[in-house]
Amino acid sequence: MSFDIEEVKASLIESVPQLEEMLDSLIHEASHYMNEASRETWLQNAQGIAYLGKGQQVVVSYLEAVPQVIAKIDDEILDDILETVMKLSSVTSGEVVSLVLDSLPVVAERTGDIDLLRQYLALVYQIGSKTPRGMRPMLNNIDELMSKLTVSGLRRWAQWGAQAHARNFQAQIDYFGLVSEDSKAVFQQQRKGSLFIDYHRPINFYLRAFWARDFFIRPAAADYDDFKPYFENMAMHLPDALNDLGEIKGGELYRAMAAHMASHLAYTKEAISMEQLNPQQMFFIELIEDARVEYNAIKNFPGLKGLWKKVIKASMEASELSEKSTAYRLEQLALKLMDEKHDLQDEQMMVVAERFHNEIEENLDNEKWSWDLGILLYNVLNKATTQWESLTDISQQRFGYRDDNRLVWASDEWADMEGGGAPHQETVRKHVSLMEMINEIDSELVDVDHEEVWVLGSELYPYEDNGLSYNEMEGIEPISDPFHYHEWDYRVQLNRPNWVTLYEHRAKKGDPQLYNRILDQNKGIAHRIKQIVDKLQAVGLQRIRRIEDGDELDLNACVEAITSIRMGQEPDPRITMKNVIRSREVSVVVLLDLSESTNEMVDGGDKTVLEVTQEAAILVSHAINGIGDQFAVHGFSSDGRHDLQYTRFKQFDEPFDQDVHSRLAGMQGGLSTRMGGAMRHAGSYLEKQSSKQKLLLVITDGEPADIDEKDGQYLKQDAKKAVEELQSKGVYSYCLTIDQYADKYVHNIFGQNRYAIVDNVLKLPEKLPQLFANLTT
Repeated sequence: MSFDIEEVKASLIESVPQLEEMLDSLIHEASHYMNEASRETWLQNAQGIAYLGKGQQVVVSYLEAVPQVIAKIDDEILDDILETVMKLSSVTSGEVVSLVLDSLPVVAERTGDIDLLRQYLALVYQIGSKTPRGMRPMLNNIDELMSKLTVSGLRRWAQWGAQAHARNFQAQIDYFGLVSEDSKAVFQQQRKGSLFIDYHRPINFYLRAFWARDFFIRPAAADYDDFKPYFENMAMHLPDALNDLGEIKGGELYRAMAAHMASHLAYTKEAISMEQLNPQQMFFIELIEDARVEYNAIKNFPGLKGLWKKVIKASMEASELSEKSTAYRLEQLALKLMDEKHDLQDEQMMVVAERFHNEIEENLDNEKWSWDLGILLYNVLNKATTQWESLTDISQQRFGYRDDNRLVWASDEWADMEGGGAPHQETVRKHVSLMEMINEIDSELVDVDHEEVWVLGSELYPYEDNGLSYNEMEGIEPISDPFHYHEWDYRVQLNRPNWVTLYEHRAKKGDPQLYNRILDQNKGIAHRIKQIVDKLQAVGLQRIRRIEDGDELDLNACVEAITSIRMGQEPDPRITMKNVIRSREVSVVVLLDLSESTNEMVDGGDKTVLEVTQEAAILVSHAINGIGDQFAVHGFSSDGRHDLQYTRFKQFDEPFDQDVHSRLAGMQGGLSTRMGGAMRHAGSYLEKQSSKQKLLLVITDGEPADIDEKDGQYLKQDAKKAVEELQSKGVYSYCLTIDQYADKYVHNIFGQNRYAIVDNVLKLPEKLPQLFANLTT
């Protein structure tokens, strides 16, 4: 069933007249945080809520609250919110349902995690079902509650009140309104020292300062005693709240936890197989692997040793383990592995510790070595211990900061580490015969969103021949089969395979006389171009003199050699010469950024950025064609990762003729700038060239950006990675930008001496040919 937004808007306004003046602005705001599919679901859900008959305010609250929630949480929460509204509508009033919806942005901001928000939705339905009179006062105090409690703490506080005052309605109101003394006492009891949400950003900055990369960090409900941090779904999960550990504050504990997990991600190259291992053996291998990654981290950042040692010692004091217990002995071993100077009296443990420190430098990146040493530790304890302690007892060593080590072992998580994401459903292109196309022409050429597109190999003309084909009169712009390229995600330091889909579009044609007009308007530049051409043109046969092993004698050199002999001097043996054919072996792709910003007017001029870029592209093409180098002129723009649009104005194997002139004259600007994928595609053409020198010349007016990526660094880092990949394949990338503020990012993307900034945009046509000459001499 197709979605008609105007019909849905009309339906909503009919149900809630006050939306007439605000619905468009709400939709506009939602477009900042939600894609088209999510906005459709959001509006359809609002339409369904309106049919419930719980009042107009419920619909308004839903439309206002959900975009704010999606800004903090994944849009998968849409179905959960709708389900909760539907269930609450059967047990409470519309006013309370509105309060629940109004509370969601606050909870989303304080949790930042979809699973925790789902727990909150389940909690409010539970309270609404069992203690409906407590809902309103609790929701009126939600800011105070969520600023001090985790979702788990809120649940325990609410459940205590619901059970204690199950039959006393006034006591329920007082309890959930934070009025009664028992409510305040339980509230204080559930408060924890440090909330994750208050340390999320500082932890990210802390890790970025060490490893120069971002990590995904999410909170997890740590409402049970044996909780340990864990890595799952490409993210580190830290407890949503932490109590202080002795004198160590929660913030320090968060830093110790995050740094340890980041060490695993930074210094673990592959998972360890758990085949034929029992749980005890796995436990000891994990202990050694923890020590290996921490040794790597401390070697690079010595200050981490003091942080981790302090937490381990505080954990040991808090656990009050017997010094004879295996858990205590293993904690002492962990300290010895971290710090070789630590005093360890245990002879059995010293066997493992000495081998660790003797071999660690040779095995910094060897997970198999951790396996071997862990098994040695298992065997040492197995032989030395007369009464084996259970793994549960040994696991009492908490360390206070280490994770559950699920990342150490081979699992499906490692498959996800190679990149992923939901696959994009590509349109099927079916090549058909003439009669099949004729039978379906009235329906298949109308809509661009068909799951199957029929393709006819030749143009189809109507019976009344007016010189135009059906495709030219009624069809859509032909595009290529999709090209798929990976994209570098700097946040997890991995490539997302087949992440970007690129389509090649046919270049539109303009006035071919524009080429001649530009040459006439720039006669001075054209004259300098001729000088460049004369200097760089292949000169054909060249005679190389004064070589030892040539094809014929160099008479002048022979005379000088005889003169030296008669004077009693050592003659110069280089008395021959040979003729060689001198030629340039250069292939160039001029890659033009054709994003929407190129349609803006140049400051102080009467031309758009696109017109200046077009003029520069024509002049540099004129220069390269005169030199005789192989070259191509391409352009790109993007509309999200699923639609990177690429246009070839001139290809390597075609002449620089009037047809190419008309394509260059017809270039248009629009959409966004997803540079990395476009550079990889341009590089694929350069790789096919046999020239020794391959140059990718990128001309842009701004930094990489796209509509589906809010992280300002993501596409810049991907473009930087594309430059490195092309360099490894022998393609030299250079950027010419007219963005006066490009210093902030272009050096990081292209590197030292690989870019130029044109302060005056109008001078771009003058600068570009000379720049090309400098790059290829």
